[in-house]
Amino acid sequence: MTHEENSAGGRPSKYKPEFAVQAEKLCKLGATDADLADFFEVSERTINRWQIEHEEFCRSTKAGKAESDDRVERSLYHKAVGYTFESEKIFQFQGEIVRAETKEHVPPDTTACIFWLKNRRRDQWRDRHDVDHGVQSENPLATFLDSLAGKGKTLQPVDEPDHSTKADADDEPGPRF
Repeated sequence: MTHEENSAGGRPSKYKPEFAVQAEKLCKLGATDADLADFFEVSERTINRWQIEHEEFCRSTKAGKAESDDRVERSLYHKAVGYTFESEKIFQFQGEIVRAETKEHVPPDTTACIFWLKNRRRDQWRDRHDVDHGVQSENPLATFLDSLAGKGKTLQPVDEPDHSTKADADDEPGPRF
């Protein structure tokens, strides 16, 4: 039973089976759900509904997106490790056009390396590391460190003992304000 048969009195769906093939091709080119919605002249919610209601459309969009994501992943990897490619330089020498085959090298990119490692090797490369300070949890230092780490414990003000006595105050020289 299709969605149109289920919804009594609702507007008929614009979906057509050929949309699955078109969506896959668009997704292979990098289209997002918003791009698909624009292409098919529907809302993103409609695209989401089509993915739920039409298995072939869902499979097609996933396959197309996976292929383009794989391509971006390969490109990021090459950017991170550096690569060499063949190209052609065109010059003018004594009024003649000269074409020269050449190899060009793109060096590794530090930002791409960091991004790759933070995503692929999170354990070693993430920014936040959990550190055990070896302090017992009831210790004021441990409470302070936990509050800095955001573990839910907060520091409570400590009442300091009053070490001054009236005799001490009377013995102090100087003006009183």
